[in-house]
Amino acid sequence: MITNTELERKGDLYPLNIIDVKREGDSVFFYAENAVILKLTVFRDSLIRFRFTTKGYFNNDFSYAIDENHSRGFNKLELEEDADFYKVITSKIVCHVSKKDLRHSIYDLDGNAILEDELGFHWEEIYEYGGNVVKMSKVSKDGESFYGLGDKATHLNLKGKRLENWATDQYAFSKDQEPLYKSVPFYIGLRDKGAYGVFFDNTFRSFFDFSQERKNVTSFWADGGEMNYYFFYGPNMQDVVTSYTDLTGKPELPPLWALGYHQCKWSYYPESKVKEVASKFRELQIPCDGIYLDIDYMDGFRCFTWNKEYFPDPKKMVADLAEDGFKTIVIIDPGIKIDTDYSVYNEGIANDYFCKRADGPLMKGKVWPGECNFPDYTNPLVREWWAELFKELIADIGVKGVWNDMNEPAVMEVPNKTFPMDVRHDYDGNPCSHRKAHNIYGTQMARATYEGVKRFSYPKRPFVITRSAYSGAQRYTSSWTGDNVASWEHLWIANIQMQRMSLSGMGFTGSDIGGFAEQPTGELYARWIQLGVFHPFCRTHSSGHHGEQEPWAFDENVVDITRKFVNLRYQLLPYLYTMFWQYIDEGIPMLKPLVYYDQEDSQTHYRTDEFIFGNQILVCPILEPNSKGRRLYIPRGNWYNYWTNELVSGGKEIWVDTDYDQIPLFVKEGAIIPKYPVQQYVGELDFDELTLDVYFKNGKETSVVYEDAQDGYDYTKGRFSLRTFKMTGKENELIVTQHKEGKFITPYTKFKINLLALPFGIDSIQIDNEDVNIADLKLNNDNTLTINKDFSEIHIKGN
Repeated sequence: MITNTELERKGDLYPLNIIDVKREGDSVFFYAENAVILKLTVFRDSLIRFRFTTKGYFNNDFSYAIDENHSRGFNKLELEEDADFYKVITSKIVCHVSKKDLRHSIYDLDGNAILEDELGFHWEEIYEYGGNVVKMSKVSKDGESFYGLGDKATHLNLKGKRLENWATDQYAFSKDQEPLYKSVPFYIGLRDKGAYGVFFDNTFRSFFDFSQERKNVTSFWADGGEMNYYFFYGPNMQDVVTSYTDLTGKPELPPLWALGYHQCKWSYYPESKVKEVASKFRELQIPCDGIYLDIDYMDGFRCFTWNKEYFPDPKKMVADLAEDGFKTIVIIDPGIKIDTDYSVYNEGIANDYFCKRADGPLMKGKVWPGECNFPDYTNPLVREWWAELFKELIADIGVKGVWNDMNEPAVMEVPNKTFPMDVRHDYDGNPCSHRKAHNIYGTQMARATYEGVKRFSYPKRPFVITRSAYSGAQRYTSSWTGDNVASWEHLWIANIQMQRMSLSGMGFTGSDIGGFAEQPTGELYARWIQLGVFHPFCRTHSSGHHGEQEPWAFDENVVDITRKFVNLRYQLLPYLYTMFWQYIDEGIPMLKPLVYYDQEDSQTHYRTDEFIFGNQILVCPILEPNSKGRRLYIPRGNWYNYWTNELVSGGKEIWVDTDYDQIPLFVKEGAIIPKYPVQQYVGELDFDELTLDVYFKNGKETSVVYEDAQDGYDYTKGRFSLRTFKMTGKENELIVTQHKEGKFITPYTKFKINLLALPFGIDSIQIDNEDVNIADLKLNNDNTLTINKDFSEIHIKGN
């Protein structure tokens, strides 16, 4: 027998000796003699939950992060007993649980260790808070890599890092600064080229140490709550990410306009300034769909009000902007001004909707309006009240989206930048202090906002964006990375943050293009635009305190570059929309770091700059000033230079020359890339053909194009169009087949097909087994042909 005394290290306590084991349905309970219980639940054959308690019973099982619609069900669950451990066996993995101390290790079916406990679960009594710090440590192998954890401002590979999850208003944060605005306690481990994932679903302040303190140990711990984590087995990183995204949920499709370009500043006012900015975009022919109103549109920063001096008739202004294709998005913060002449404040007081201190009085803090109270968004009654407050903004005035800021929650003029820890929260009937609710406060605000915007936007789709988020927030909202800086270092950070957010289940994310704090040079702004158009959320935003940051605030070169790349984004909208559909349908990240794209290639494990946009476009931004090119890594396979159509074989690092108005872009051979004509805003043009750029491959490749009505919910009833194109290329032959699903009839009738890098001259063309006159297809010298969109097979023969 072993005792606590033998195992204590620095005051830590450990489970002792299993005395009983029970199987109940999909769970196995392991009871230790010192009141520790491990509940091991098999969600799927490759997804296991480990939940510990140290007091002999479990509290109510409740999580804001887990999507109630996630997939469950397994093929096999067997429990076996050996001399020193129990074995829990599924059809994918085997878990050993030590009889001595509940330490557990997970193996694949060939007996290879995937993840093993080092000290395993242990805890420390913290009498200051009357609870435990819960801890877990795992063995980390030499060469193991780690990814994930949301928008951390550090290297993509987290090996050797220690990181903290505590949502914090970090204005002008710096590289490696911790913590930031979001808490996403999910990481991916890559060991021996096999991937697994860990999601530590604990909303208290938490920490992750990836072999920084001890070389071959990875650990995570939290200042309270349970040791409650999920283990995902790959072995492909894609399986880990899609499984985590399924568990924590996926969004609905955004309206297509939300994927256009957006313009924002702190702040556009009065109305004449807003209209001036909007008209300048149209004058310069730079596409733009969204324009944002920051806090100055309000009356004294009171949420849900308008400053009538600046905006005498907001409904007319919003309608005028809409007439020109602009959707208006307004900011809403959580702080409600203490003002007895203010109806929102009075309703909150009358119904007891505001957060309170432990000894009774309302939580009071200073933000933009001055002294404020703060709604408790963890109370379902408060969320319902909050949702109803959007009726006037959305249904009456016509605002199309809402931007939630300051929802970490941020409080000014206090050292910890947020609520006191004794503030109480309802937590959906599981009352707790702010220590537990802090990290999910912003998510629950965004959830309440989403429910309101959706209710009053219907039958159109809502658009919400949040600064603070916890795992699962992606079900309700898009996000951005907060108050960054106009610097080259922050351009590098933004590139990594977007890749990391995509891996962490929150795909619909962007950075403030050009930087929020300080003022970019024209060159920096141009390079940021060239990156930002390849991020799912694309918005320029600045503090406005150091000068203007619209594209025309710089020289004509920058205007031209902005137009060129925003035009490219609008051409690629059907490709981007298809990426988004694959994200919500299958949980596939929209941006793929090279390690995700090809984890078998160890050269990718520390790459940070290059990423795959969707499935078939390689983007490598220019991240340094005065660059006429750069070195980059081309992943394995063959890729066409987007600008020259030159074919490059991958699996190696190359130098690419590039002009000021370009960045290195490559398209995977065999890809079929859909393009719309350039529009100044989504829905501006009625067009009769969709362009398909067909990149020849000697071999086979599949591409898909998803389309629907671009807004509304008919797509959920089968009214969508999903086209699957299969290319087969040979030395003197090209065959493209099309398979169609869905009931949506696209408004265009033709495809304009660009046959790129065809290695032969065209002798004959058959469409659906019928010879066609090449002249009838408008085939010209650059191998472009126009055909009916409903073809099943194109067969091209050459010489």
